[in-house]
Amino acid sequence: MRIFSKYTWRFPSNKKEIFLTFDDGPTPEITEFVLDELKKYNAKATFFCIGKNIKNHPDIFDKIVSEGHSIGNHTQNHLKGWKTNSKNYIENVLECENIILSEVKKSQQFKLFRPPYGKIKKNQAKKLLEKKYKIIMWDVLSADFDTTISKEKCLQNVLKNTTKGSIIVFHDSIKAAEKMQYALPIVLKEFSEKGFIFKAI
Repeated sequence: MRIFSKYTWRFPSNKKEIFLTFDDGPTPEITEFVLDELKKYNAKATFFCIGKNIKNHPDIFDKIVSEGHSIGNHTQNHLKGWKTNSKNYIENVLECENIILSEVKKSQQFKLFRPPYGKIKKNQAKKLLEKKYKIIMWDVLSADFDTTISKEKCLQNVLKNTTKGSIIVFHDSIKAAEKMQYALPIVLKEFSEKGFIFKAI
């Protein structure tokens, strides 16, 4: 089995639909900014949450869930898979899973995983796939976390590369906030005006 081919990079679609994703939250004020912007366009998104952030900000996490967005697992402590022993890595993912399950109804499916930094060892991915996780990557990276690019470049990364079925990565983190808060409202407005809808995974 080729592990790489088991990852989801985009969704083949003939419909005008886009899949927005946000990594690293929930983060006070920043995640709430995202939720407010999404609400303006009746847009749904997927939030790949860090377990310790859910634990620290359960009220914001509950708001994500109650407003109809999807939840994904982004490890408990934003671990670097390639620098972490695989047993410890899987335990860290499961620790995050337990926190998610303690906050949401078990009937709500959330078996989505995105590796921090987009990197993961093959044997780590294999174990997660065996545990029925879908590993969600992306085909459009906003690079809102990149301190070397401008907010305008961040916006263009999304506008120029997004097509039907694209999975877009933003971050609801302090580091990415300035660029994300500039780009997201424009992305929502421009694609909505073109007849696209924003769906949760």
